[in-house]
Amino acid sequence: MVLVVAAIGRSGSGKTVTIEYLIKQFSVENYRVGAVKHIHHMGFTIDTEGKNTWRYARAGARVIVAVSPDETVVIKKVRQDVDRFERVIEALRRDEELDIVFVEGYHELMAKRDDVVKIVVLRDEEFLQKVLDETVEPIVAISGLIAERLNADVIQGYPVIKIPDDGKKLVELIKHHLSIQKRN
Repeated sequence: MVLVVAAIGRSGSGKTVTIEYLIKQFSVENYRVGAVKHIHHMGFTIDTEGKNTWRYARAGARVIVAVSPDETVVIKKVRQDVDRFERVIEALRRDEELDIVFVEGYHELMAKRDDVVKIVVLRDEEFLQKVLDETVEPIVAISGLIAERLNADVIQGYPVIKIPDDGKKLVELIKHHLSIQKRN
């Protein structure tokens, strides 16, 4: 079973930096890593206008698979909803080629799941209490720009992790959850 770890926080708080760091660290240690990025901007598409995949979609294909020597991309032309994302997460959980998946986005959905390990990533203290109140355990750490601005090692019982300075601590906390999951 794949461990899902989500960076919970607002835009501009350091979620991408945190996840990028973790992906690099776990990959170097030969963990099989996946990543999910929720793009909430309407109209975003991976397709390039005029290219074959775009033309196939415009012609009516709901699923298009592009295969090259280096990658395979599946494009599904559907309206995104919470149920569809749940299916994506469940499919990733069953993927035997992965050990861990990092998720950026879907803040409200990820924050409410007790089967997802969370890192609260914030810019400053302004929304800290609100985010902690709305996020169910397990929360492993607080990180992001707030870690640089506060002179604290722990906030409300959660370790404060500066990336990359204290990043190894965060890696170890996530490895702990990996080991728990493997036992279950």
